[in-house]
This record gives sequence, C-alpha cells and structure tokens, in this order.
Amino acid sequence: MQKTSARLLALLSLLQTRRDWSGEDLAERLDVTPRTVRRDVDRLRELGYPITAFKGPSGGYRLDAGSQLPPLLFDDGQAVALAVALQTAATDTTIGEDATRALSTVRQVMPPRLRHRIDLLRVTAVQPPANDDASPGDTRLLMELSNAIHARVELRFDYDQGRPAAERPRRTQPHHLVTWQGRWYLIAWDLDRDDWRTFRADRVRPRTPTGPRFTPRELPGGDVSAFVTGRFRGTDGTTTDWPCRGEVVLNLPATAVAPFARDGIVEELGPGHCRLTLGSWSWTGLAAAIGRFDTDMEVIGPPQLTTAFARLAERYANAARHS
Repeated sequence: MQKTSARLLALLSLLQTRRDWSGEDLAERLDVTPRTVRRDVDRLRELGYPITAFKGPSGGYRLDAGSQLPPLLFDDGQAVALAVALQTAATDTTIGEDATRALSTVRQVMPPRLRHRIDLLRVTAVQPPANDDASPGDTRLLMELSNAIHARVELRFDYDQGRPAAERPRRTQPHHLVTWQGRWYLIAWDLDRDDWRTFRADRVRPRTPTGPRFTPRELPGGDVSAFVTGRFRGTDGTTTDWPCRGEVVLNLPATAVAPFARDGIVEELGPGHCRLTLGSWSWTGLAAAIGRFDTDMEVIGPPQLTTAFARLAERYANAARHS
C-alpha cells in the first residue's frame, strides 16, 4: 500500500482526470478500502480541495470549483505544456504581465529536471501586424464590463470621444464584449437613445454603482457576428465577405485568442472560453486556421466546417500512420 502522502496525490490526480468517480472505482484503482478513500477525501478537503459527494448505487465523488484556488497537481507533461502556454501568452499586450508572473510562480516550484527543460525552451509568438489606432484593452476594465454583462445589470459610464464630456453618463444594458480588428468593443442597448450602440471599450469609463438587473433583449438578427460585421462593413477598407465563414467555441479566454484572430470576431463567453467567428477562402483552410489554437472546441456551424474538420483529421491520421 502507498504511503498516505503518495496516496493523496494519486487520489487527487484521479479526481482531476474526469468529473465523477464512484467510491468503489477509486478504492480499486488505489488498492485500498472504500473507508480509506473516505478518510483521504476528508484530508484533501482540509487542504482546500472542494470535493463533493454524490448519491448513487455505491456513492461517489467529484472535484468541483471552489471559492479559492487550492494547491494544484500537474504531471510532467502538463507542467511543461503550461509553461509553454504561459511563455506564449507573455507576449500578449493585454495579459502579458500576468502571464509572466504566473510563469515565474510555476517555474519556482518545479523540480530541477523540469526547470532545466523549461529554461532551454524559448517561445517567441509573432503578433499579426497591428492597427496603429488599435488598443489592446485594460484587463481590469474588460473584467468589469464582462461582470456587468454576465450579471445582467445596467451599466453607467462616461464615454471619451475626444470631445468635452456630456453632462450625463451613458445608461446602457450591456450585452456582448467582442474584438474586431484588434480592438475591443462593448455592444449594448442605449437606454436614452432607445437603440443598439457599439462602444470602443478603451473609451468607456464605468461609474459606480451599477444599475438594476434587466432582461436581455434579442440582438438584431440574433447573431453577434452578423451584427458586428454589419456595423463595421467597409469602415477599414477591408471586406468581410468571405466565401466560407464558420463559428466555434474555444476553451480559451478571449484575451488569449483575440491577438491571433484579428480578421475574425471573438466574443467573450466566460473566463475560460470564447466564441470565434472566422472566414476563409475554403472550408479546409478555415478548419486548419481554427485548429492552430490547439485547444478543445465545439463547432457551432455550419455543417461544412464540421465536414472539413473530419476531412483534415483523416488526412492527419493517414500522415501519422505513414510517417
């Protein structure tokens, strides 16, 4: 039988691999009794891991999100992958400073063998050509706007347009936070003008407190991508009429995707995922362009994009077999 400390790490590793585990399955994998599993779960809870028990034929456990970040456990491959991702993110103008600090924290607790591997690896992420007038956005401001959207509360703010400030702040119902051509925009219903408006996020100066909760309205056309492209069509001298256009949800934050999708529309959905709408001259080319983000994703549509992903997967599998 493993020592208690090693067994706790093994138990934590199993709980992180899938959502639900029965008590019997955990006991069998760890070669202990169900009673020992219960005691070890209690020990992990004392260390801050939010493990909940659920009812069933034999009962079980799952590792949930908590109110604070407990110690994390990574295997060697995960630790290296995390360091590579943080090195890449460190070049981003929006989250670069936070990514650099996170990389320093991770490196400090790595065992020497992994730290040496990371020190030998240097990742340089080449940013696309920037629009000189584009603003990367302030992380705290983006989070404040995002919180108002998800809480569905009215937002009051001063809007800096290079002219003397209006006497009254803008009163809005915020609906979407998106990027277009490297710049962040807030899509909101303007209560005073009784119409939809698109605001540059870097010009928004929120006031506190926020207003009352509201019931979201239906966006014209019901599609964020169509709304944004309709508002900005031709304003920068480029065309958005790609023959192939698809939509996916990526398991990455919008701030990590936006710098590398300047020709697309990135909609923030939550702290760890976003919706990307992108165009290309072919469905296969579009699938390949989206695949470079190297993360799990859900294809929203259209069916031609799903078919293109399947076709690429088959080609890659054939190439791997003959290599």
